[in-house]
Amino acid sequence: MQRPNQKGFRTAQGPSPQGIRTKKYQLDKEKYTRMALGKVWRHDWWYALIPLVLLLLPALFSFSWWWVAAAIIVTLLFVLLRSAQVMGVTQMEQGNPLFEKLNYEIDNRQILMKRNEREGMALNWDMIQKAEVKPEAYLLWLQPAADAQLPGGWKGWVARNFQTPIFIHLPFRIFNSTNDIKLFESILRRKNLLASNATTSTTT
Repeated sequence: MQRPNQKGFRTAQGPSPQGIRTKKYQLDKEKYTRMALGKVWRHDWWYALIPLVLLLLPALFSFSWWWVAAAIIVTLLFVLLRSAQVMGVTQMEQGNPLFEKLNYEIDNRQILMKRNEREGMALNWDMIQKAEVKPEAYLLWLQPAADAQLPGGWKGWVARNFQTPIFIHLPFRIFNSTNDIKLFESILRRKNLLASNATTSTTT
């Protein structure tokens, strides 16, 4: 999956005068983990049924508690390993920029994640796969890695089917005015990232 520049922050061009500047915000790692795991298991829950069903099938013809125990253990191991893969983002150095205290400068060209006035990291809009409006925030989901960036063979299959979702979390409260929120939603729609019926009535 595409991620912010993994080499760290560097000087980046600022937004246009018509851009949006937010207050500083830091995404909590536990909050990220809960949201990412929710996203993964809403999509991947059926994968956990595969080892459960396959290992229970022999028990239908010749019942044994060993088959039942093996089915439960293998299923639990899959759930634990998949969850650990998601939670690992919070421990990896490459994921650190997601959890720093930053302010965001947003315009039609890019989203600039700024640590301070000198250091920033730019995300182009084509790095964003889609946007969602939640009750208290916007979620910007980053694009998954292209096939050309993935390894070949079974490792590529695993990487393609079990990617870890990465997102930018922008609470409504970090915007300085309702006009900024409306402008941000307008940008998202122009970029075809937000459904036409998705909106928020939040005021700041």
